[in-house]
Order: sequence, then structure tokens, then C-alpha cells
Amino acid sequence: MSETLLSTTQPFRRHNVLPANVSHPFVSSAEESCARLQELINTADQLANSLSLYLAIPVSNPKLVSLLRQHSSILHKAHQSDRSIHQITDALRKRSGSSYGEDIPLDRAALVDWCISRVEAWGTSAGMETFKDEGREGGICLVLGGKVLVVDVDFSIDRTDPLKPILQVFSVKTSYANSNGIEGSASNSNGSISLSAFLHESFRNFCVEAQKPEDVRSLEEAARLGKVISEQLQYLVMLDTLAARKEDGGLRWFVDVDALCPALENFARIEAESVASSLSLPRAPLDIFLLRCHTLPLPYLTSPSVSFLVYVSPFTYLSLLKALQGPTEDEKSPLPRLDISISSIRSYLQSKNAEATLATLSLFIQHDAHLFPATMSLPTFAARPTFPLVPQDSELDHIFPHTADLSESMNEVDSSAGHHIWMLDFTNGGKHRGVVMSQSRMRDIELVVNPLGGIDTLNPVDMMSFGIGSWVDLLLTSEASVSPERYTTLYTSPTSLHPPLQLRLTAPEEPGFWLEKVPVHSMKEVWGVLEVVREQCWLNEILASSQWKAEGLTDQTDESPQDSEATEDELQAILTGNLTPRKIPVNVFLPSSNNATDVLFETPDLDSISIPQMQIRRPKIVMTSPERPPMSGLVEIAVAYDETRPRGVVVEILGAMGSDLESNALEEICRRGGTLGLPGRVWSKSYGLM
Repeated sequence: MSETLLSTTQPFRRHNVLPANVSHPFVSSAEESCARLQELINTADQLANSLSLYLAIPVSNPKLVSLLRQHSSILHKAHQSDRSIHQITDALRKRSGSSYGEDIPLDRAALVDWCISRVEAWGTSAGMETFKDEGREGGICLVLGGKVLVVDVDFSIDRTDPLKPILQVFSVKTSYANSNGIEGSASNSNGSISLSAFLHESFRNFCVEAQKPEDVRSLEEAARLGKVISEQLQYLVMLDTLAARKEDGGLRWFVDVDALCPALENFARIEAESVASSLSLPRAPLDIFLLRCHTLPLPYLTSPSVSFLVYVSPFTYLSLLKALQGPTEDEKSPLPRLDISISSIRSYLQSKNAEATLATLSLFIQHDAHLFPATMSLPTFAARPTFPLVPQDSELDHIFPHTADLSESMNEVDSSAGHHIWMLDFTNGGKHRGVVMSQSRMRDIELVVNPLGGIDTLNPVDMMSFGIGSWVDLLLTSEASVSPERYTTLYTSPTSLHPPLQLRLTAPEEPGFWLEKVPVHSMKEVWGVLEVVREQCWLNEILASSQWKAEGLTDQTDESPQDSEATEDELQAILTGNLTPRKIPVNVFLPSSNNATDVLFETPDLDSISIPQMQIRRPKIVMTSPERPPMSGLVEIAVAYDETRPRGVVVEILGAMGSDLESNALEEICRRGGTLGLPGRVWSKSYGLM
């Protein structure tokens, strides 16, 4: 059927063809959305030209007009039916609980062969050749081979009870084929010990779960573990394809992680020693380490790559310190010396209920238009990353492997293969939405990876006028349809040290976004991006630590105190100025800078001017409350993020006459998650009272 004016617009009216939440380049489907928008622009141009031609054609035949209307009506119904089918199909695919788990056989004797066949099937579906050797007594050797990578999986079978044989993953060994003459392959033919241990753990977890008793094992958990193995093998096959091309780096795609991680761990160890020295402690506390250092590198945590622990909340840190504390690293260990062992941290982060901000560096294939150039490193403009703890290592960097030339590599393979790009993934493979970021901090990220980008051209006030909520709305009430001006909450002291605090937060006029993935090319870009995310996570955790309600949008009559007759003691306290209030009003502000919309360049001639380095904006939260009677006035408390301080924060107080508060004590309160309770602490210490 030939295209009509109506049929050209119908594809764009299908369900979710243009995602509503994709509004910036740091989301998973940014390239796809840009391609769709370009198609929409081209279609609009075609419609405009066609309508101009129709205006020049005189239509005087009523029968022709009637037939055209009838034809349009039929096409409209057909496209409506097609759109309904797409909507139903999309809803069925995304419905929750659609996974029925692995089809594990009930016969225990058949379970051994079934587990091995599943591993063999995952390797085949990933694109690897599989060979099974059953000649070894008491076991089976399964070989998964690619163009370069070879994975040998040795299974041991205990047949003491023929009806209940037990399958164990005896060993996993990786090696690299060197028949293609890749330079350096001979020295790396033994493979990666870390990768072998990582795959061994994945295979072992699946076999253990599948062989549990029927009343204990979970079919859904077995399916999840199987999906993880399948994704890991697919990722390795993607690297295997690149490693087979000598001009694109060869084996470096496999050995780069093993070469990079020791340097990262040594750098983290030096920073941890600096933090511990500033606190006069033998080991650096994990929470302070994450606030002041360049994250914690964790190779082969969830994928055959390296992950970075960016931030943990005070509650998570204290829970780890209490429940998961194990033997820590000795002084000769190359790992950072923290108060929580690295093994305990890895065990917690690999659990399903882990609550932490984690970024994983992975290689992705992009099939649509590439939004960023190959590299945009401009050290003149780069204010990040910073190295306050170890300034002597400020030149430390590492460039990730990349294809030699995009056009040449695309000619050698299928054009539909796309191009490869390194990404920092904050969604844990799509399991989470990412990190809520303000527009100014999104601009800071863009300054790291693409200084000449266009986020700075978006006026925050204009975006807010189109109904886009602030980043605080996105953090506190992501499902709200109305953007409130203020939020309120009641903060009660756990020890009844002070009256409840009636906190009133003014939402900033700055839009927010979900940060999902960021393209990077070097470790300096990774560190720069993670610095910005770390600061935003610190501010997000302070706000998310209380249950906020939108002011004026909810029924708050139940919060009003009941009227009662005043007692003689209360009247006397009013006369003497010593009445303890039922609540202490506290106004909370989030100062923000408009530097995100400043013009980066004064003139187009970059060679004739000297551009100073961009200034770093640290997050800050300001709280104001009345002085304690009989004093009058306001107390202003400003808590700012500062990695140069011993605990990563700095507290400044204006007012609070008669209070005797040490900065170290206030910073420790903020470290333990009591930032919003500082006005009550100051109130209780004011006017010489304990």
C-alpha cells in the first residue's frame, strides 16, 4: 500500500516509540531516541512539501473528496489497530513475574548432564564453539572456544550414590590462542587468573543452586544465575571478536583490565593511607574513604570488567561494619587498608539487596548515530579530576582500548555490527534507574567528557516552565504530577535531646535527570565523572534520609497540635523566656550556581585567548532556625562537601550565641547521617545550656 499523509505520521504514534524520559545524552537509549527524532524531522519536512503541493491542486469533484475521506478513515482504523497491538505486546513483554525459572529436572540422576548441557547451550548461543571430553575418569571437560579466547571448564562428578550424583566445578582456565600472530600473545597465552576465578564462581553458583533440595532451591534464582552467565559469555565473545583483529589492539581487549586494576588498587591504597593518617587511625573508614578518595576499584565484581564503588549511605556503612566485618587485609597486601575487608564489601555488593552507588566500566555496541566524538580531552578546561590527597599522582592516566578507525573497521565487518564505546554504567545492567542528578552537575559531567557540548544552552527556568520538575522532585516524589514549591518533614531526635524540628525545604528551580550511562575514553575521565556523581550522591542521601511531604498537596491536619489549656508552669516559662517550644521551625535551602548556563567561550577564536580553568562547585545545604529564647535572631548552619577535610564535610555556624560546639563533633554528626538534626543540636547547646 502506498504511503499517504496519514500513514507517514502513524509510526510515530505507536506505544513508547519516543521515550518520554529521554531528555539528555547520558541515558541508555539516547542514540536511538536521537535517530527517531531525526526521522520525525525528516517526516515533518516531507509533510510540509506534500501539503504545499496539495494546495496547488484544485479539487472540485465531490465524489473524489468522499472517496478520499473514506480511504483515510479505513487507513486510520488500520493504524489504530496496529498501535493497539504494539501496546499490548509491549505490556506483555514488560509485565512483572513473567520469568518461570529454570526447568530443572526432578530426577536427581539426570541433573548432572542437565547442568553441563545448560553451560554448553549458553556458550553456543553466545557464539562460541563447544567441545565436550568425557574421557577423563570421574569428570567431564567442557571447552568453550572463540576466535582468540578459550575457556576450559573441568567438572568433577561424585558417583558414590548412583541415584544422587554430585556435580562440582573443579576448575576453570582461560587461555588465548596465538595462531593469528598477534603481538604479545605468547606471553599471555596462559590467560587471566582473575577472569578464570570469576567464571569459576559464576558456574559454581549455578550448579550449587540447581542441586539444592527441592524444598530449598529457587527456580527463579537459578534462572537469574543462568542469565548472568549467558550475559558474561556474550560480553567475552564481543571482546573476542575485537581481539581477533590485530589492527584494533589484539589481545589488549582481554589483558587491559588485568593491567589496569593493579595500578588502580595501588593508587587507592595510597589514598587510604593518607586518609588514615589524617584521622590518626590504623585503617581508613570506608565511608570517609569514599568521600575523599577516587572511589574503590573492584575488578570482576559483576562482569568481566572493573566496577567502582562510588558511595554508601551512613546506614549501609554501619550495617556493614556491624554485620559483615571480617579479617581485614594485612600490611603487605596491595589492596586498600579499610576498616571493612574488601571480601566483605564484594560479598555485600554481589547480594540482591545491596544499597550502594556502583559504576561499572563496560564496552557497549552502538548501532545508531554516535552522540560524542572519539575523544574530547581538553586539559585547559578540565577542573576534574582533583588530587588533594596525592597531588604527585595527578598525571596518572590510562587510555582504554579502542578501534583503530571506525570507517575501516566497519568495512571489514557487517555494517549492522555498530561501533564500540566504553561506558560507565550506573544502572547495574538495567536493573536500576541510575542516579538523580541536577542540571548543573550534568553539565559538570559533560565538561569532563565533552567540553564543547550543549547542555549549557538549556535554560533551567525555561525548562521548569514546561512542567519539568526540579531534581528534588525527581528524588523525593518521582511519580508526582505536580511540582510543589516546598517540602516539609518532622525530624525527631532519637534521644529527645531537643524538640522536634519542623523542616521546610524550598525546592530549587533547577531541573533534574536520571544519569544512566556516560561514555568515557580514559581513567581521568572516569575519575572526573565519579567525582561529580559522588558529590550528588552525598546531597541526595541527606535529603532522602527523611520522609518529605509536598507542602499544600497533602492533608496535614493530623499534624497540628491539639489545643489545651496552658498551665501555670507554661505561663511562667513564657514570662521568663524559657518556654520549650513544641516544634522548632527550620528552613532548608540548597544554594545553586547558575554557572551551568554561563557562556564557555567569549569569542570563537580559541587560539587568541587564554581561558582560565573552570571552577569546581561543591554541594551545600543551608539551614536557618530561630535563636533559643531569650536571644533573638536566626542561626544559620551551612554544611558543605569538602574532600580536603578529615571527614569530607565542613560545617559553618553563624549565630548560636553561647553555644560551645566543636567542628569535629559536628562533622562526625554529619558523617553518621544527622545533618538535618544539626539545628536541634545547636539549639540544645545554646545560651550555656547542656
